[in-house]
Amino acid sequence: MKIIGLTGGIGSGKTTVANYFSSFDNVAIYIADEQARKLMQTSITIKQKIIGVFGSEAYTGNVPNKKYISNIVFNDASKLKSLNEIIHPEVRKDFQNFIIKQQNKTYVIYEAAILFESNSNTFCDLIITVHAPISTRIKRVMDRDKTSKEGVLQRMQNQFSDTHKLLQSNYVIFNKNKNNTLLQVKNIHKILTEKS
Repeated sequence: MKIIGLTGGIGSGKTTVANYFSSFDNVAIYIADEQARKLMQTSITIKQKIIGVFGSEAYTGNVPNKKYISNIVFNDASKLKSLNEIIHPEVRKDFQNFIIKQQNKTYVIYEAAILFESNSNTFCDLIITVHAPISTRIKRVMDRDKTSKEGVLQRMQNQFSDTHKLLQSNYVIFNKNKNNTLLQVKNIHKILTEKS
């Protein structure tokens, strides 16, 4: 079964595109960021390591203090690196278990915001990057997360540039309007299905 990496900058519409792919019966979807959030609550290993790096304030019971952790990692690249080094190996283990249960599918979409930054692209057979104008992305994230433009730009600085991602991708989905985006997804699905 092929593993298709799906990525894109914050606010590009990765989740929307993943949802379109999920409409096909023979495709499995793994949303790495969602699973990472779940694992931060359920994995004792992750919890202990995060508290070791960020202190006891990083958790209230089994619930991670996202605001506290975010304020640290978005202002300290070394702490962001440490957080990723704690979480991503556990996400990969979880993904391997997920794949075992999906053997009847033609391919699996592995959606991750930091696919390249976490080196997760190395286990993908093909890469799809979702692209949208930066002004659109900023507005989407401001509306979605109720944050400032400065807050969005700060988060963007912690991701690789679109150029970096596009040059390493097999397919690019230009996400400007829903109908056109869905058409691109259908075309790529057709290609991936014919190749498999």
